[in-house]
Amino acid sequence: MIKLYSKRFIVLVMVVLVMVTLFTGCSNQTENENSETINESQNPRVQIEMEDGSKMVLELYPEFAPKTVENFLNLSKAGFYKGLKFHRIMEDFMIQGGDPNGDGTGGSDENIEGEFSENGFSQNTLKHVKGVISMARSADYNSASSQFFIMHGDGSFLDGKYAAFGKLIEGEETLDKLAQTPVDKNPHTGELSVPKEDVVIKEIIVLDNGENK
Repeated sequence: MIKLYSKRFIVLVMVVLVMVTLFTGCSNQTENENSETINESQNPRVQIEMEDGSKMVLELYPEFAPKTVENFLNLSKAGFYKGLKFHRIMEDFMIQGGDPNGDGTGGSDENIEGEFSENGFSQNTLKHVKGVISMARSADYNSASSQFFIMHGDGSFLDGKYAAFGKLIEGEETLDKLAQTPVDKNPHTGELSVPKEDVVIKEIIVLDNGENK
């Protein structure tokens, strides 16, 4: 009886091991399929590398602001942002850059439609919270060009008034460091926002176009 019981026990253990192996294999397959699905639907991503080597990675959301995302990707691919500065920095509010003149007065050769609700573009419901990237503009709703800003704090008063189009997904420590840059007063506005030393963007590169979306 003891020998018979041992054989049955061994068979039972083998059956359990086979079932565990099959379950594990199915589980891994499901995880792989999910990963592939995520990759196929991935949004565009860009990397902002600073002159000192620090980096920020942002995911862009064309479903909320398609023309804005397309414009930013095109400028980045063309190398437009190489060597430009973050010319306006306000800790706990935002950092602004992308102006070839370096003082907030310039832009690229083309302006784009303002994709935000006050301009009749209701599908953009992104909120201006820390890490969100949005387009700068003048009083003209359709004057956005190359200048952008990244929120360092929450700014709900900007919601619906500016075209937010992505969010920081890596490099929050870089954002914090940039936001802590010592600043002087702007001689024209009195705003305490002009960096005492140049804060230079080495380049912005496109990591993923999101073409499989």
